[in-house]
Amino acid sequence: MAAHTGDLGVDLETMTFEGIAVIFTLEEWALLGPSQMKLYRDVMEETFRNLVSIEQAQECQNIEDNHKISWRLSNR
Repeated sequence: MAAHTGDLGVDLETMTFEGIAVIFTLEEWALLGPSQMKLYRDVMEETFRNLVSIEQAQECQNIEDNHKISWRLSNR
């Protein structure tokens, strides 16, 4: 499968949540205040939702591309 790049030239197939998430150790987490913990959770949830959205858009594009190819082949 060919790699798909976004507007910024980022390879969307290699983008993963683990690749962009900020992961704290237990010691680092213990140093955060309640508002910092909430901000962290909010940002990570938004990041996850954005990645899911990108994946769904990419899947829709793949389905559309496959449909176009099938249509062309069937009309030969």
